Amino acid sequence: MSQSVLHSEENSLNIISQPEVSQNLTAGGLDPNRFDWQEVWYPVAYIEDLDKSQLTRFTLLERDLVLWWDNNENTWRAFEDQCPHRLAPLSEGRINEHGWIECPYHGWAFSGTGKCEVIPQQKAGGKAEVSQRACATSLPTTVRQGLLFVYPGKAENAPQTKVPIVDVLEEDADGWVCLNTFRDIPYDALTLMENVLDSSHIPYTHHRTVGNRANVSAVELEVVESGKWGFKGTWEEGPRKGTLGRQDTTFIAPGLMWHDLTSKKFGRTVTVVYATPIRKGECRLFARFPFKFSSKLPGIFLKLTPRWYSHIGQNGVLEDDQIFLHYQERYLEKRGGSANFNKAFYLPTTADSFVSQLRSWVNQYSAESFPGESLAPPLPKEVLLDRYHSHTKHCASCSTALKNLQRLRMGLAVVTALIWGLLPLIMLIQGEVSAMTVAISSVATLFGGGIWFGLGKLERRFYEGREVPLRNLPERQR
Repeated sequence: MSQSVLHSEENSLNIISQPEVSQNLTAGGLDPNRFDWQEVWYPVAYIEDLDKSQLTRFTLLERDLVLWWDNNENTWRAFEDQCPHRLAPLSEGRINEHGWIECPYHGWAFSGTGKCEVIPQQKAGGKAEVSQRACATSLPTTVRQGLLFVYPGKAENAPQTKVPIVDVLEEDADGWVCLNTFRDIPYDALTLMENVLDSSHIPYTHHRTVGNRANVSAVELEVVESGKWGFKGTWEEGPRKGTLGRQDTTFIAPGLMWHDLTSKKFGRTVTVVYATPIRKGECRLFARFPFKFSSKLPGIFLKLTPRWYSHIGQNGVLEDDQIFLHYQERYLEKRGGSANFNKAFYLPTTADSFVSQLRSWVNQYSAESFPGESLAPPLPKEVLLDRYHSHTKHCASCSTALKNLQRLRMGLAVVTALIWGLLPLIMLIQGEVSAMTVAISSVATLFGGGIWFGLGKLERRFYEGREVPLRNLPERQR
């Protein structure tokens, strides 16, 4: 999605049943010494991945929600995914002909504010639907920079709480070219934040994807500003031995960070990551890659690249560290978690300054996302590398591409079988078949089979990641 499109959505703020007030509060609630994870705006989906005719389920901070388009008010809604009647999940229902969300169990229907509009089972003249107990629970929503945000805390705080957007993308919005992806990640939002704040791992962990061991150097990080809101820091030399310019990093608590790089040779590059907590040990990552190139050609190339094709590569990058981070956070938990990170981690260099600052922030503001809860046992590798359930089925681009690819493979198989199957018929009619006919049929069959096999390998990349990361292959192999 181009940044001009993102910018056009800036004014689509729709906070349910709340007056529009100047957003002047940082996230985390009013207590200056404690960070409340409920009092935060969280992204839950890219708008381009939502279907206005369908209901979408999402879990936020262990709370099941249903997301849906209110055609009567032209806005996205988020309800708690429970009908007040018998607690059936509304996400299994539908949007009815009146534009209301309808429960699949008994047909109770609710308009955009959560008001119950219909109870089909009551007698004519009954008024059970006017009771507050008949209402669905609605949560505040807003759309900013192409993302749907939901506020799980006190609704009266929503209009005053700042939505975590990337400020630099508001500057000359039409000049940005933006790639984006998302994935459900099998570790905590804080573990994800810790990882993406740490630029020093990229040459090793992501060797042959987005990194190169040859680019490793000393990483001198400096925290220049901090508070309950988060922190800012700089890396004066920047990555790739300074070829990309100075890197400025911003962490907006509890789940947004971006690196900002500018160089004369490559232009301006921003790496943006959101971490939305689903439950203990699971979060949804939203990654955005806005660019302002020095020349027009790279931007044109990126705009022409299919979104699904970019996602295949980006999923590979995410899988570079997915397995060991899943285990790392369990090892940290056994050693006391964030409260004991100084003893659990050995952080002797300034390369770990942002990691240390993040863990210190957690301790200073009692900011554990799921206090008192323990992580589940580790998942097997095949589950950790699953792409279909963690991304493809939720992604409008990838799910459509996968269906088209499967249709293409099926069609190719049918055509190839027909070409080869026609040979006996030709022999029966003509009595003999020329060597040229046999050769052409054989080549066509082999060619079709080769394409079918290659498309099969591509299809698997929508379902699973590679078991051995590229960094661990011998250098002579590609």
